[in-house]
Amino acid sequence: MSKPTLSKVVVPAAGLGTRFLPFSKVVPKEMLPIVDKPAVQYIAEEAVAAGAKQMLLVTSRNKESMEDHFDMAFELEAVLRGRKKESELEMLSKLSKLIEVASVRQQQPLGLGHAVLCAKPWVGDEPIGVMLPDDLLEAPTPCMRSLWECFARFGHSMGVVALMEVPWEKTHQYGIVSAERVEEGVVRIRSIVEKPPSNPPSNLAVIGRYMLPPTLFGELEKTGRGAGGEIQLTDALARMVDAPGLLGYLFKGRRFDTGDKLGFLEANVAYALKRPELRAPFLAYLRQLLETEST
Repeated sequence: MSKPTLSKVVVPAAGLGTRFLPFSKVVPKEMLPIVDKPAVQYIAEEAVAAGAKQMLLVTSRNKESMEDHFDMAFELEAVLRGRKKESELEMLSKLSKLIEVASVRQQQPLGLGHAVLCAKPWVGDEPIGVMLPDDLLEAPTPCMRSLWECFARFGHSMGVVALMEVPWEKTHQYGIVSAERVEEGVVRIRSIVEKPPSNPPSNLAVIGRYMLPPTLFGELEKTGRGAGGEIQLTDALARMVDAPGLLGYLFKGRRFDTGDKLGFLEANVAYALKRPELRAPFLAYLRQLLETEST
């Protein structure tokens, strides 16, 4: 019998993006460009690198452009073909074949847990990868692939969440865990609390990648409204700590919070410097800018 593989990922993307108004009034914040690709495309590419074949976008009104981005664009492609823009045509062809994309509406803003629960009919009885589109994660091995490998190694029953150390003064902004070491880079989570106002159990924060068994949906259905009057994914995860169990994968790469203006700008700088055609002139510009600002 072949081993199960990661097939489907869910991307909760129904938020209003109020931190990016007025831009996000009509354009989803997930479509904000990081150099020349929207943030959601980087999420899709990480999912594909982990083996995923299908991606479900959990959206709200006026967010159709995310799904359109991964669709074919016949008129545009016809113009490019007529102008013999072969490299651009190839890029669009690869994009439309990158991953199978579907969407479902979260009709009420009832929180991240509710957004994930909206995916239940689509996921069925399969493991579920959950990827928050605000978090761009850079590492030699894509974070979602590392989570899947950990999930598979421990038997497909225990959930695995990505963890990262954050400054103690920022622990109130995250789900925070207490945990004990299982092996290098992996811990067994003993408790998890959403945005502790004081006395956090550690500075290990849950970041936007999860690999979870289908039993998650049963826990979400039993989870009432928590912080902010919303159904919190963290509360459902807390119910999984004892059985079947919850692991944490210690992410060691770079994280960019593109849902934050400063994080968005940092991501653009970092990703621009990775581009061979941009690196040298962009570095020259940044050096000149620093010299000007320091005088």
